[in-house]
Amino acid sequence: MKTTIDGKAIVYCDGAFNTPNGKTAHGLVRFTERYEVVGVIDHAYAGQDAGQVLDGKENRILIFSDLASAMTQLGESNKPKSFVIGLATDGGRLPSDAKKTIRLALELGLNVDNGLHDFLYKDSELMAIAEKNNCRIRDVRRTPDRDDLHFFTGKIEEVNCLKVALLGTDSAIGKRTTSWILVHGFQKAGLKAEMVGTGQTAWMQGAKYSMILDSCINDFVAGEIEHAVHEAWKNESPDLIVIEGQGSLMNPAYPGGFEILAAGRPDYVILQHAPKRIEYDGFPGYILHPIKEQINAIEMISGKKVIAITVNHEEMTKEEILPACAKITQETGLPAYDVLAYGADELVELLKSLKK
Repeated sequence: MKTTIDGKAIVYCDGAFNTPNGKTAHGLVRFTERYEVVGVIDHAYAGQDAGQVLDGKENRILIFSDLASAMTQLGESNKPKSFVIGLATDGGRLPSDAKKTIRLALELGLNVDNGLHDFLYKDSELMAIAEKNNCRIRDVRRTPDRDDLHFFTGKIEEVNCLKVALLGTDSAIGKRTTSWILVHGFQKAGLKAEMVGTGQTAWMQGAKYSMILDSCINDFVAGEIEHAVHEAWKNESPDLIVIEGQGSLMNPAYPGGFEILAAGRPDYVILQHAPKRIEYDGFPGYILHPIKEQINAIEMISGKKVIAITVNHEEMTKEEILPACAKITQETGLPAYDVLAYGADELVELLKSLKK
């Protein structure tokens, strides 16, 4: 049995699996140390294997049409302890039709983990059901008390291992997935690596050192990034720290990355890009800035080099991936890799050559 932080879990992603709005569920299906995922809820893919739907690789996580049928089919031996909301909707809002399923989860005695901006602790009806059934409701994006937050101090300059920021040309483009693949690739090579998570999904995946950038009070964002990076370095003595990016510098709704560059002080940047994506995620008419412009913006702001492009192969056939990588290299002069399709060995070798 898999050893995890919080035990077995079922992930709710109804109507969103295999779409950008299901990226939290995708992350948990691919990898998590916090839970043992025993099923996914999405009526559109009911009866199918989640790994096969997502990546063409079976992982024996079944997709169910609803929670009631999932609990019946899973049985007592695979009964989840947690009901995890795996949606990542625009603006982080909870769909109105999800509340009925959350209520049922609590009535069945499941703990509920919510990564959206609509906090369940404010719902007196749900909290009453949770109390009656001795269940925990955890709003992952709930801002910590100000006394628990950190202000930027400059201690980041003490961190003397290799630091890489994994930024993207858009939101929901695979930055977190690539970050984990890179960390695991470094560990496979016999080196020590840590990921600093900056979103709710990384926390749900069990990232030991993390903060949640988009719900942190602005004055403390830089300090929280610095603190997470410094703690990872101080406690783990890693060869590499990968800092997960958020949004993109030029995304109209999620202009993330500025604080990561300023406070995380990476030595280098890797940029995640989806060659087939034309418009910013969720914003028709907002054309994605060319990749060279995005590279120039990163390098101008940070004074650090973008050293590689990692490719998200959405909307691409397998035969299109390597030609797309070659085209990016021709356009930018940078090596391009699809680590999800082909592994991270080449990128790991590049980073090993830069290790301090």
